[in-house]
Amino acid sequence: MTSKLRVGSLENGPLTGVRVLELGSTVAGPFCGRLLADFGAEVIKVELADGDTVRSMGKQLRGRSLYAASIFRNKSLISIDLRVAEGQDIIRKLAKTSDVIVENFRPGALERWNLGYEQLSAENKGLVMVRISGFGQTGPYSERPGFGVISEAVSGLRHVTGDPDRPPARVAVSLTDYITGLYGAFGAVMAILVKRQTGRGQYVDSALYEAAFSFMEPHIPAFDKLGHVANRAGPRLPDNVPNNLYPTRDGGFVHIAAISDSLFRRLAGVMGRPQLADEKRFSTGLLRAEHADELDEAIAAWTPMSRPRGSTP
Repeated sequence: MTSKLRVGSLENGPLTGVRVLELGSTVAGPFCGRLLADFGAEVIKVELADGDTVRSMGKQLRGRSLYAASIFRNKSLISIDLRVAEGQDIIRKLAKTSDVIVENFRPGALERWNLGYEQLSAENKGLVMVRISGFGQTGPYSERPGFGVISEAVSGLRHVTGDPDRPPARVAVSLTDYITGLYGAFGAVMAILVKRQTGRGQYVDSALYEAAFSFMEPHIPAFDKLGHVANRAGPRLPDNVPNNLYPTRDGGFVHIAAISDSLFRRLAGVMGRPQLADEKRFSTGLLRAEHADELDEAIAAWTPMSRPRGSTP
C-alpha cells in the first residue's frame, strides 16, 4: 500500500484549506503570500492589467522576469483594477470567502476604496488582514510613503552594513521587504491560530522600519546602558572572535568562525598552534574579543599557507 502523503506536497501542507487574497505588490506583500503558498495555502494574487512591478525586476528569460516567476509561484493570478467600483465589488466578494488578505498599499488606500479591514471584516468576522507599510498603520509617520531602503536607514540597519572606512552599503536583495514579509506571514499564522480558538480574525500591522529595527537587537541595549553607537564592522561580527574573512592561497577569502572555547581550541590545533588556546589573552570569548586584531592577524598569517584536506602539494 502506498501512502499519498508526500513531503513538500502542497496538497498536504499545514496551511491547506486556508484561502489567501494577495493585494500586495513588488516584494514585501508577494513574499508574504509566497511563504503562505509554499506551505499549502490557496493564494489568489491580484494585480493590475499592466502587471506587478516585480515583473520588471531581476534578470529576464524570453522576455519574462525570473524573479517574478519565483515570488509568484504556487499562486493563482488574476487582474483587477481596485480603483474602480466594479473591481472593488469583486474584491469584496472574494474577501467573503477568504481567510487572509495580504496588502502593502500606503495606509488609507484601501479605506478610500471601501476595502479597509473594518469594511471587509463586517462581512467576514474571521478575516485576517496582513497590512504591510513603511511606518505602520498608526503614528506620526504612518501617512508617509515607505520603502525598504528608507526603513533600513531609519532603523540603523544600513548604518552597520559595510566597511568602517566606507559609506554604508546594502545587501544585494530587498532585505527589509523580505524581513517584513516574513513577519507578516508569521503574524498571519498566529492570527489564524487565534481565529481557530475564537472564530474571530484581526489585522496584523507589519511595518518595514520596525521589522528592520528588530534586527538591531544586539546594539540597542549596548546603546541604552553603555552609550555605545554601533558602526560598520566589515566582514567581522563585532564581539564574536574569531568570526571574519581571511585570505587564501588562490587569492580568495575564507570565512572562519570559532567563537566558542571548544571550537577555538580545535581551530588552534588545525592551525598547528594549539598553544594559542592556552594563552590568557585568547582563553575565553570575552578576552578574544578584547584582542581581536591580534588573533585575526595570527589566523590571516596561517590561511594563505594552509591546504584543503586531501589536496596535493
